[in-house]
Amino acid sequence: MLIFENRKFIQSQFDSEDELEKVVINNSEYFFGPSSVYFPQTWIKTIDGYGTKPDGIAFDISARKWYIVEAELGKHNVWNHIAPQVSKQIVASTNIASRQILIDLVIEKIKEDKSIQDKFDDEGIEQIDIRSVLGEIIEKDPIIGMPIDSVSNDLRNWASTLKYNVKLWIVRKHVEFGNSQVIMYEFPEEFKPVLDTEEESADDELGMTRYDVTIDDLMAVGLLNSGDKLSMSYKPRNTSEKKIYEAIILEDGKMDVLGNTFDTPSYAALYCIQKAGSNRNTVNGWISWKNSQNVLLSELRDQYLRGIKYGKSDV
Repeated sequence: MLIFENRKFIQSQFDSEDELEKVVINNSEYFFGPSSVYFPQTWIKTIDGYGTKPDGIAFDISARKWYIVEAELGKHNVWNHIAPQVSKQIVASTNIASRQILIDLVIEKIKEDKSIQDKFDDEGIEQIDIRSVLGEIIEKDPIIGMPIDSVSNDLRNWASTLKYNVKLWIVRKHVEFGNSQVIMYEFPEEFKPVLDTEEESADDELGMTRYDVTIDDLMAVGLLNSGDKLSMSYKPRNTSEKKIYEAIILEDGKMDVLGNTFDTPSYAALYCIQKAGSNRNTVNGWISWKNSQNVLLSELRDQYLRGIKYGKSDV
């Protein structure tokens, strides 16, 4: 239950899979990252011409990854519904013709939607290079991305058998008690999946994935200290001057930015870019903030994880 002042919001089931699909379309960056572009209901075909329509296709430009997306309700049967559907989509995704159609789709959408072009600009990708970058991304195996309201044991076990990486994100629906027309949706913090077979495979000796690392963890091994200054730069659109923002690490692992306290690097970074005039709703703070030696927080996080794996600090 969520409580806001004297209002109570209780967890509720989605009315339909269509409701969940619309939530994902409107909030896709909370799953696939701030630099992602999302295309709902896109037809792809197997080599023999059998068509299938995933709920979406997502490209994470920054990470150079792409996703076949299926928004699912946990009540759906894994063996009769989810597994056959995803299997057909995987086979269709191997078709070179299908992959070319997806590249062409992105190119066409860029002409219609400047916000998509902006995401390539943010990554320093020139317009002339967009097609080649998309080709580089789509040559890789897709990730199966599944926003879902609950995860069964069978679904976890099935996902772990696939040769393709699978990410599952929990989405929860809450309705106001006594007024079911008022709805809130709960998304994962810091884009964290409830299951990520890629992370589990890479870090099975650690018992921890990069999603689990906090500023506190980095402080515990001396990679950061209370009082350390972090910085990030952001260039607002239609200006030639970059804005520089500073954050101070507090004793409890939080970040102070211009007198405001934030629990995570991403919320601290989001505050900065919105203050600079951006209308973006997501940003990955781990690849935004740098320490005084110009080292990204994401690099410090990798050092921390290597230190756990090999029993030493890699600094």
